[in-house]
Amino acid sequence: DSMLPPLRHVSSPLAAGPSAAGAAPGSAHSLGGSLPARPHSASRGHGQAGVAVVTASVVAALSTRRRVRGHRAAVVLRASQAGNAETSRRDVFAWSVAAAAGSAAPVKVSAAAQPKLELPSFGVGAWAWGDRLFWGYNEAEDPAIRGAFETCVNAGVKLFDTAEIYGPGRSEELLGSFIRETGANVQVATKFAALPWKTSRSDVVSACKGSLQRLGMETIDLYQIHFPGPWKNEEFWDGLGDCYEQGLVKAVGVSNYGSEAVRGIHKVLKERGIPLTSNQVQYSLVYRFPELNGMKATCDELGVRILAYSPLGLGVLTGKFSQENLPSGPRRALVEKFLADPAWNEFQTTMRTVAATKGPEVSPSQIALAWCMAKGTTPIPGARNVRQATDNVGALKFSLSASEVEALDTASLRLQPVLTPSLSPMVKESVDTKIKLFEA
Repeated sequence: DSMLPPLRHVSSPLAAGPSAAGAAPGSAHSLGGSLPARPHSASRGHGQAGVAVVTASVVAALSTRRRVRGHRAAVVLRASQAGNAETSRRDVFAWSVAAAAGSAAPVKVSAAAQPKLELPSFGVGAWAWGDRLFWGYNEAEDPAIRGAFETCVNAGVKLFDTAEIYGPGRSEELLGSFIRETGANVQVATKFAALPWKTSRSDVVSACKGSLQRLGMETIDLYQIHFPGPWKNEEFWDGLGDCYEQGLVKAVGVSNYGSEAVRGIHKVLKERGIPLTSNQVQYSLVYRFPELNGMKATCDELGVRILAYSPLGLGVLTGKFSQENLPSGPRRALVEKFLADPAWNEFQTTMRTVAATKGPEVSPSQIALAWCMAKGTTPIPGARNVRQATDNVGALKFSLSASEVEALDTASLRLQPVLTPSLSPMVKESVDTKIKLFEA
């Protein structure tokens, strides 16, 4: 982490940090990660009463170091007493911090006025960039990985997805360095790890700032909760909203969330005027559970985009594996099970038949990715070298017909499930609230 240059501070008082606003060490403030302490019932309620509590807490904390002049306090009071839908909690934060810090009031911007981030139909997953355990990464691969990045960018790919625990941290560092060195104009998505010892909304904000430092960026395009935690998930939802309101991120999403959890966080964020942009889940021709159990339908209903990770089934859909050519590491046993399925050969024949109709150079991988896009999702396949990247982006050159999608659907349903939700280590139900979390 220390190899990256320091994070450049933005001029907005909401992102400048507590020292810039004059906050006393250890005092409650909205800039250092946690919101002012208040009753749990108000932590996600953002009516005028909640706004007044936040305003009073922010001003009181900041004024311990800097005296709030009468006319500035009056500005805050007028904002908090406006009593209409245009005075959002985000607005009052901005007015309060600016007044208490001794600066002119910022331009009033509401969360609801922010345009929803539009995600592209295709992206790249950077899990393998730095992961030694599952993907066997070593630093000698870095030039090849950069080649994959440049190949994707040159093909028009805009979205790159990483996470704080990929590497851990190494994936974010690599992606950030590639962007700086090439000047690429791309969208960056990364993720907060809801590990058991993280229990507060401030943990999310702190993790977000850590990701920003590793990436060498001032703002993250899409910040996601990587997976449900065993408890305190609503704290993480609040923290995600805090990141948005503090201007650290442009959009927020989740990952590995089931229908009930998606509806829960969608409702909480909506009360703050913040859209839930995405739900990143495993989804492919050999893992269709999000589609079959209704979770994808829930996301479609709520306008939440599905980001499909492992769209190539951990490599099994590339067509390159056989009994004589098996992958090493944890994937070996999985691939062996797929190859042993009596329906596997028929499934691969269907993929190759569809590929042949698109052109002699079209690969099974490209068919698998095109299928994900035909389902209305954004696949984010990994790529560790130019060859893999070139093959992946080839899926952008054609689309599948309804009959071709149906043929692939039928063939895939004949396969015996190898990857199943029951095998996942994800937390299925929250210990404290009993909300159903992970489904697929």
